Amino acid sequence: MSAPSRSRYRVVVVGAGVIGLYTAHHLAAAGAGPILVVDRGFLSSGASGRNGGGVRQQWETRATVRLARESVAAYRRFGRDFGYNLWFRQGGYLFLAENDRELARLRAVHDLVRSEGLPSEILDPARVAGLVPGIAAGAAVGGTYLASDGVLYPFPAIWGLYEDVRARGVEVALGLEVLGVDARDGRVAAVRTSRGRIETEIVVNAAGGWSADLAQRAGLPSPNTATRHEILATEPMKPFLDPMVVRVSDGLYFSQTMRGEIVGGVTGTNGTGVEGGMPTSPRFLLGMARALVRLVPRLAPLGVLRAWSGFYDDTPDGFPVIGEDPRRPGFVHANGFGGHGFMLAPAASRRVARAAMGETVDLDPATFSPARFLSSERPPSVERLQLG
Repeated sequence: MSAPSRSRYRVVVVGAGVIGLYTAHHLAAAGAGPILVVDRGFLSSGASGRNGGGVRQQWETRATVRLARESVAAYRRFGRDFGYNLWFRQGGYLFLAENDRELARLRAVHDLVRSEGLPSEILDPARVAGLVPGIAAGAAVGGTYLASDGVLYPFPAIWGLYEDVRARGVEVALGLEVLGVDARDGRVAAVRTSRGRIETEIVVNAAGGWSADLAQRAGLPSPNTATRHEILATEPMKPFLDPMVVRVSDGLYFSQTMRGEIVGGVTGTNGTGVEGGMPTSPRFLLGMARALVRLVPRLAPLGVLRAWSGFYDDTPDGFPVIGEDPRRPGFVHANGFGGHGFMLAPAASRRVARAAMGETVDLDPATFSPARFLSSERPPSVERLQLG
């Protein structure tokens, strides 16, 4: 456990995952210190250390495509900017359709992505089989593919960001839980932690699956829901697969690492809320094994090396929550990324930092602002491609 050295900071970022650390990086680069990042666990104890590392730009809504495209560009520069190699392999993302209705949905995504200048492709079954050698006959009527999507290793990203922010003077206190947020004259005034009270004028809620709990502790009810998802890694086999493969029907996703392991999961949830922790289950292992072997029979002999779970931080409309809460000036949201915080972190965190500094953010408030959940009107759009 590490303790803060001060009793007051200008900004306290809650959550030392990829969103929180990237936000601290942008804040420190803008001279917004002193800055404190706190986390109830250890580095990579949350979703940032419990994901499959996928980074894609294929989305159903233009705003998400643009954030993802900017994030891919940032990850390509990450080694130069932070001195850590992410092993970002742009082998593409392949979305599989099992029927014409699913293919029509993917065509709409393809058209949007192409209109944003990204060379998405529609594939017939023969080209799908070329990208996934050994796929079962008749398993897909087609799919969409974007070659510049890919997979990275999450841990070097977290360590690179951690070392960067510390070099910029940001303090990172691990094993420190925020128990409440105090206000004075309606504005954020302090956080109450497991190690005492810390005064601050800005709190950034980047707590991932615990973001709704933190908002509640600040007296700001949130519609975010923590949902537990499981993932596994097999023993290695000779590399044969370049893209991340995602099946639209059930959210099955998997990729192959450079060491040859198959890493993947199924998008279906395994309960809500953080109270039950992050265990794994025989039900998931059996269901995942059956799904993989039916799709790619050559994977049948592989054993499972390890399995784990983590929390998605889901919102009702599938968009993240970015910006200051109108109910509590100084309380800034950086949450609700579902299972896609890594995909959007570089671009989204830049906007979070700007919002924390009171600057104008180039995001549609009807889509991303926390104020959208305070209205009785239905959201103008919904991001439904919450897969892989």
